[in-house]
Amino acid sequence: MPFHIVYGDITQMQVDAIVNAASVSLKKRPGICAAIFHAAGEHLLQKACRDVGYCPPGKAVITPGFHLPARFIIHTASPGWFGSIHNARRILKLCYFHSMGLAAAYRCKSLAFPLIFSGDYAIPRQEALKTAVASIQLFLQQHPSMEIYLVLYRRSIYEYAIRTYGCGEP
Repeated sequence: MPFHIVYGDITQMQVDAIVNAASVSLKKRPGICAAIFHAAGEHLLQKACRDVGYCPPGKAVITPGFHLPARFIIHTASPGWFGSIHNARRILKLCYFHSMGLAAAYRCKSLAFPLIFSGDYAIPRQEALKTAVASIQLFLQQHPSMEIYLVLYRRSIYEYAIRTYGCGEP
């Protein structure tokens, strides 16, 4: 199956691209974003993000991976709450689809996501996970040759994901 839920560090994934949960300004922020900046080479990634400039909520942009094993970093901008869980879920789905579409446009064969916007932006983790799995599975119906990983760094949410959705490590 081309979809796997794994426990680990997204910055160590041997894939064509990883996804960063970015701000619209593409500036480094705490959490997964900071870990990606650090592993990629902070100054290099900061410059690349400055050159891109801006990413609207729900959209995605791409930069080189620099010092990461991944060739590319796809940055998708936070949905925030936008007033309701319904709006947050809608924008979150767009984040997944635009990220996967950009990976396909760059001919990526493999892509790794963190559980985007489930930390600082307070989309409940189980809700974020449900949206992630549904979005990835729907995309893979049209792009079955792409290998997609959902990389979880919290053991509790990883165990919940495996119990609920299966799709464990290959």
